[in-house]
Amino acid sequence: MEESEDKGFVVKDRRKISLNDSDAESTAQEPEHAGQSPEDLPPPRNESQPGQGMGGAQHPLPEVTFATFVFSLSSSALVHLGEVPEPETRQTIVDLVVAKQIIDTLGMLEEKTKGNLVPDEERLLKSMLYDLRVRYVQKSNG
Repeated sequence: MEESEDKGFVVKDRRKISLNDSDAESTAQEPEHAGQSPEDLPPPRNESQPGQGMGGAQHPLPEVTFATFVFSLSSSALVHLGEVPEPETRQTIVDLVVAKQIIDTLGMLEEKTKGNLVPDEERLLKSMLYDLRVRYVQKSNG
């Protein structure tokens, strides 16, 4: 009885996502890790570094906490309510549908985290929600 040697598998990426002709040539070549299992492959390269904006400037990212998460969602809601300009374009937009979805998301977060937040987090979420809801009603009424 003859045993066949397990050679693994070969992954060939046939997607055409090139932005210029020099990239198209490199995507058509054989993958450099052909025959390796996914666990043996290095993590994908990310050309942009964390905290690097569109212009390439480095910005330190804040620690991810419940408060920074709530502030992030609240900031997005304020942008869509037209209260603050959009960070990248500096234009003021009003999109009440998106603003309402973000406010509803914060409301759902309040319900799902009941009893699991420290008092400061609970106060922050309640006050953010109250403020955003009042602003939403004001915008939607006129």
